[in-house]
Amino acid sequence: MKASLFLLRIIAVVVLMMTGSCRISYKLNGAAIDYNVYKTISVSQFPIRAALVYPPLQQTFENELLDYITRNTRLRTVDSGGDLQMEGEITGYSLSPQAVTENAYASRTRLTIQVRVKYTDNKQEGKDIDQTFSAYRDFDSSEMLSDVQDQLCNEISKELVDLIFNATLGDW
Repeated sequence: MKASLFLLRIIAVVVLMMTGSCRISYKLNGAAIDYNVYKTISVSQFPIRAALVYPPLQQTFENELLDYITRNTRLRTVDSGGDLQMEGEITGYSLSPQAVTENAYASRTRLTIQVRVKYTDNKQEGKDIDQTFSAYRDFDSSEMLSDVQDQLCNEISKELVDLIFNATLGDW
């Protein structure tokens, strides 16, 4: 009896060790693109047309978008005339108070960025998109915007690119 109990414990430990090292993972950022039809994409500049302007944002956003497309698709980027085209503008860059303290001062501030994207499918009709995407990050009002601005713009740009990719190339 003791031997069979000991054997069951050993088998249980071995099974737990084997299943503990196995992992199933899914990556849901893949593109839904027929590479027999689509070979190229052209991505235009995204100029800033917002009332408040932070000049490095344009380059940050454009680099993130191009890098994401390159990492997640097999499309070749071309300057113009791609099978797929993406263009747009940064239409919003704003700060707004969020949490108000008892002294009527904001304890949190929200940085919101909006990007209008015009996506054109030159191979299939009905797949074009003209849409505005928005994302934000909150930061403590005791921090100076100049101290956190680069980090916030990077984080927001990543989120915006993910939203844009899923709505266009990801075809979610």
